[in-house]
Amino acid sequence: MSSRYRLAGYLTGATLARTGDELSGPALLLLGLTAGPHAGAALLAGLTAAAAAGGPVFGALLDRSPAPGRLLAVALAGYAGGIALVTAVFGHLPLWSVVALAALTGLLNPAIAGGWTAQLPSVVSGRSAQLPSVAGPVPATASRLDALTFTAAALAGPGLAGLLATLAGAPVALAVAVGMVAAALPVAWTLPTRPRPATTRLGKQLVDGFGVLLRNTPLRRATSTSTLSCAGVGMVTVCYPLLGAAHLGSAADGTLLMTVLAVASLLANAVFAGKRLAPDTVVWASTLVLAASCVVAASATDGKLLVTAAALAGFAEGPQLTALFAIRHRETPARVRAQVFTTAASVKITGLAAGAALAGPLAARSIPACLLTAAAVQLAAALCQVRRPSPGRAASPRCRGSCAAR
Repeated sequence: MSSRYRLAGYLTGATLARTGDELSGPALLLLGLTAGPHAGAALLAGLTAAAAAGGPVFGALLDRSPAPGRLLAVALAGYAGGIALVTAVFGHLPLWSVVALAALTGLLNPAIAGGWTAQLPSVVSGRSAQLPSVAGPVPATASRLDALTFTAAALAGPGLAGLLATLAGAPVALAVAVGMVAAALPVAWTLPTRPRPATTRLGKQLVDGFGVLLRNTPLRRATSTSTLSCAGVGMVTVCYPLLGAAHLGSAADGTLLMTVLAVASLLANAVFAGKRLAPDTVVWASTLVLAASCVVAASATDGKLLVTAAALAGFAEGPQLTALFAIRHRETPARVRAQVFTTAASVKITGLAAGAALAGPLAARSIPACLLTAAAVQLAAALCQVRRPSPGRAASPRCRGSCAAR
């Protein structure tokens, strides 16, 4: 099978799974909002809160597996089944038990983000335009396309959630999300196998993976910045349906703001694709733009300003994600690649959960106050990235060429 065919299959599966994931979050939020803002925020927080626990362990298991795609397929099946079960029992069981079930499902959420991306080097091995990396050769174009699957998912998911929830109800939107994640299972199952890796005890491997994240300065800064930034994004995510109800006509219309955000994200990545920008700088600058978008949303009195705020957020989020992938591919050793990717993804998801949980009571009291708090969180995220890498590191071969362009 040619590497081009494998990459096309990988991108198809990743897009399906990630679109289902992006659809499930807003749809679950809309489902919960039928019982009040607190229930919507609690369900979203429950789904994302447990990712910090699931990500490192799942990543370490992927690193140890000779058939990581099959392990990924099992995780996707569990995630789809969990979402279906949460949908079925909501309104029939106490809220706390439904949130607990969502949290169990969320343990598998990092599989959709970092679990896919960690397999990219084996999918595209041998292709040209390779990006020098500690983790091995990673084609810059392939990595950029992988990042764009997140953008495409963020574009389609929330829009589908709002449309389906309006036409048929949130449970139908969640059923479509389950179907999309399930459709990615055959692709995951057929991802490339490899010789059984030389492994150490699971506990030591977990320690090694965390050690890379903590000791590697660019990775540590990028992970801290993106985690705090995701907390701010989580707060805004809860506010969008409420802003939609206040200014656009319905809560479901508010989720369409996420589609505006995704379109702007796609455009931003297209504009900056050929620019030789240092990814560390892009991560820092993007959080400042996200803070500005929160301020604009807080001051919005009509739909035009809301669309402007969402577009600003998209112009920041797209390049930020692409830059994060560039940093991870550049800095991560091959032996803990999957663990670093899933751990970094899981702490970001947990940041999103913390922001969503905080936004529930804040937004119930004052939506502008919640959005201004989100702006402050984004500014705090920018501070994590203020200190620049040393001149010697910035000049290293790993930071030149296509890596900087990404």
